[in-house]
Amino acid sequence: MKDAGFGNISIGQRRYLGSKTKLLPLIRDILGKERVKYASFADIFAGTGVVADHFHNEADIVVNDILESNYLAFLAFFGNGKLRASLLTDLIVGYNNLGKIGHNYFSKNFANTYFDLENSKRIGYIREDIESLYRASKINERERAYLVTSLMYALDRIANTVGHYDAYRKVKIVQKRLELKPLEIKNRKTKAKIFKMDANALVKKIRADVVYIDPPYNSRQYSDAYHLLENIAEWKKEKVYGVAKKINRDHIKSRYSLKSAGSAFSELINDIDAKFILVSYNDMGTSGDARSQSRISDHEILSALERKGSVKIYDQPFNQFTTGRSSKDNLKERVFFCAVSQKKSIAPIKIDMPTNTHLPDYVKSPLNYTGGKHKLLPQLFNLFPKKIGTFYDMFCGGANVGINAAAEKIVCIDNNPKVIEILNLIQKTNFEELNQTLVEIVKKYGLSQSFIYGYDRYKCESSGGLGMFNKESFLRLRAVYNSDESEFQIYYLLVLVLYSFNNQIRFNSQGKFNLPVGKRDYNGSSRRNLANFNALASRKNISFLSGDFREIDKINFRKEDFIYLDPPYLLGLASYNEMGGWSEKDEIDLHSTLTKLDKRGVRFALSNVLEHKGRKNDLLAKWAKENNFKVHRIDHDYRNSNYQTSAKNSDTKEVLVTNYI
Repeated sequence: MKDAGFGNISIGQRRYLGSKTKLLPLIRDILGKERVKYASFADIFAGTGVVADHFHNEADIVVNDILESNYLAFLAFFGNGKLRASLLTDLIVGYNNLGKIGHNYFSKNFANTYFDLENSKRIGYIREDIESLYRASKINERERAYLVTSLMYALDRIANTVGHYDAYRKVKIVQKRLELKPLEIKNRKTKAKIFKMDANALVKKIRADVVYIDPPYNSRQYSDAYHLLENIAEWKKEKVYGVAKKINRDHIKSRYSLKSAGSAFSELINDIDAKFILVSYNDMGTSGDARSQSRISDHEILSALERKGSVKIYDQPFNQFTTGRSSKDNLKERVFFCAVSQKKSIAPIKIDMPTNTHLPDYVKSPLNYTGGKHKLLPQLFNLFPKKIGTFYDMFCGGANVGINAAAEKIVCIDNNPKVIEILNLIQKTNFEELNQTLVEIVKKYGLSQSFIYGYDRYKCESSGGLGMFNKESFLRLRAVYNSDESEFQIYYLLVLVLYSFNNQIRFNSQGKFNLPVGKRDYNGSSRRNLANFNALASRKNISFLSGDFREIDKINFRKEDFIYLDPPYLLGLASYNEMGGWSEKDEIDLHSTLTKLDKRGVRFALSNVLEHKGRKNDLLAKWAKENNFKVHRIDHDYRNSNYQTSAKNSDTKEVLVTNYI
């Protein structure tokens, strides 16, 4: 079949979520810069197939997608079966000149929704005729795929949608006549292998020099967005339901749009047999519609790829798909390039993140201590020494300060061993495994998963939170944790923290966790905080230790070392300062310890409060004055604190006391 004169519809002329047409120059540039030589190229989440089509000019291709509608397009454009140009042209001309047509399956179900009545009749008639021709052996498998593809591309141009079929526009349908056109079929010297499989199963059966991966980025299932095209492609004439007229799509739901996306990606990468791997995956951010937020974190991507070989990241700006309600500026489409090591892949292990991994300016701890310093970090770091050898974060709590500190080495110390155990768990466990364990516990105890299902499933609203739904399950898990001594106890505690009041941690005098259930759950924000903390802790030279502040004067400090201290405040601002958690004796002991360190020339900075609600910390004021320490006023803002309504800026004087200028 010749290129010229037969077809004028190219493979890329479809509206498709996440189409990679604009990314092709970047992919080609990467292969050029990395001097990649390849004779085979596999596109395993191919979508419309534009990437495979682009590289089919110079390499044998493997092209795969789980959707029947995409698979038929691949057969049409890339297949090896015979195409009779004159027959196909005559059929298309006949379809375009159809006269009056009666009702059929398609018009009865879809008239005046995605299409007007007359076009719905034409679509149904044409699709049934194609199937009849195929059953009668008047057209072969590829010719059937060719005609169905021409029909899908034609109806896509007139559909009453915004580019997908999750819903139709409830406006008067503009009258446009359905018109099929021939496809542009190219003569190729290279070969094509075409699959319709789950990508994780496919990679166990194939090998290629280059494997390109473009999985779904968020919870938007492609089977939902293109259910109508799937109906056309499969032509089982199933019962449709709901306003959107959807068919059953359970068999083609993607794991990459679910909570299990990270573990699915890890399995996929581990099983790939290739010399080079390219992964395109967008940073969808956390703003706007939760359905648009990324399912796989940067750390999960890099953790999996680093097990296969060396990784580089390339990017270019892109426009995020939204439903018109929200957007995020400065988004980047990233391509992760992995040169696969010749060594055999090994099971998932904890690895360090490359220094060019994208993380927020300041990572937020998943442990939300009252009085936590995440929002004050710019002020604090501006007052800290510019060059630090070892940074000691005493009373580290959630380690918001320590994890973000710039130093050769960081040591975070807290007197609560359970807090340190959690921090060590987050640091030393591969995030994919940690996340999966937490999700399994959440499922086991019937806690909410709003990140997947939203609030409607639990008959709750975001403003009121999920506390009423989770209360019984939370208390059951809390009772198990307080009586359990298994290896999973620390995981139970982390889940409790994620579902507790303000994501805080607190124990009573008997050492029992006693916080009530909170409004939120293991949602997108807490998941991202956990992943980012895990990533940064894996990358930095940081350790988490349990200990009392009175022991720090035994440390052999160097001249360039520095101590930051954020003790419980004597004026009683925090929940962890209940039941005599911090006394005047503790305050005096702390001052005495710091005085000794000052005489040794050890630099320190102490966060504290001089005044609160008319009360004054005279011990602190007197000690700072007697030792001629510098007192810096801090503009504080604890919006997540349980004392926020009473501890306002106007009657609380927060300070940073330093023994250096």
